Amino acid sequence: MGLFSGIKKQLLKVIEWEDQSRNTIVQKFEYDDRYAIMKGSQLIVRPSQAAIFVYQGSVCDVFTEGIWKLEEGSTPILTKLANWKYAFENPKQVDVYFVNLRQFTQMKWGTPNPIMMRDKDFGMIRISGHGEYSFHVMKPDLFMRECFGTIRSFRTEDIQEHLKSIVLAELTDLMGECQIPALDLAANYIELGDTARNKAAARFRALGLDIDQILIRNLKLPEAVEQAMDKRTTLGVFNGAMDQYAQYEAVGAMRDAAKNGNGAAGTFASMGMGLTAGATIGRQFAGGLNDAMEPTKKCAKCGATLKASAKFCPECGERVDDAGAKVACPKCGQPVDAAAKFCPHCGEPMKKTCRKCGQAVGTNVKFCPNCGEKL
Repeated sequence: MGLFSGIKKQLLKVIEWEDQSRNTIVQKFEYDDRYAIMKGSQLIVRPSQAAIFVYQGSVCDVFTEGIWKLEEGSTPILTKLANWKYAFENPKQVDVYFVNLRQFTQMKWGTPNPIMMRDKDFGMIRISGHGEYSFHVMKPDLFMRECFGTIRSFRTEDIQEHLKSIVLAELTDLMGECQIPALDLAANYIELGDTARNKAAARFRALGLDIDQILIRNLKLPEAVEQAMDKRTTLGVFNGAMDQYAQYEAVGAMRDAAKNGNGAAGTFASMGMGLTAGATIGRQFAGGLNDAMEPTKKCAKCGATLKASAKFCPECGERVDDAGAKVACPKCGQPVDAAAKFCPHCGEPMKKTCRKCGQAVGTNVKFCPNCGEKL
């Protein structure tokens, strides 16, 4: 026979739960056997809480935020099941569960294995990622039936792995369908997260939960793809100046070869490679300089710029060295006799000479290639 057998149970005056944790979703209200929840007990439900009354294994009434005085009519389901109006004479054992309705944030997700996706630039690639998601209890009674049952305490870690698997399943499906180029993924983190949240919402609501957001912190591409992207970025920077980029790469190769030389043979080999590369670069610079300073003329038919020694236009095939042939004025573009020294239309000299040494130069040259005089 128990210690309190035959003793009339006392009225439990206040029923409340003060949550001091950050991860408790459900907590059962514990009270001594000397007390009973009777008509006249006061229930305090704080903001972001709900209280569930359970009698003989059945969910009865759900109370939301506020101060409730338990009496006949305030708990219609419990009144019917437990014959509440006779509670003082024959008190019933009622279980009370408090449910935390606040938003649980910073729940981590990460891909245990890379996600396969088809990219239009790089073909089939694998992507790894990580981020966070947040959720809250939307329907306490449904959440009780589907998840925690009669467990005295239910925390985020008790359901975290299951929720993370839902988030990863939706993200994996989305990444396979979205067809966003790998180069544009970083610009679509928010849109991808919102779409994945909308797709996962139905599966969360089936548990009595609602998912508030999915955040993508980073999507990492394979190292080979990142290197290809870096190369493409470099080429984009040198767009229109590929000759300079090729020269830069040649100098880098020469420097690396010099560093990796092995003994005397390696040193001489590196020197030979360096001399060869240097000569090649020198010829490229010299060729470009000569091309820039060589006198030019324009085709009278199509206006293309030609070398002064050219006999035919490479653009249209027009012959330009016949007697009486016409060339275009470099200033106004009007056809002028090839032998003319000045344009009869604007007076521009058809040939340019250095005033210091008399060297004939192109009309677009700014310095004399013979003496360096500024023209």
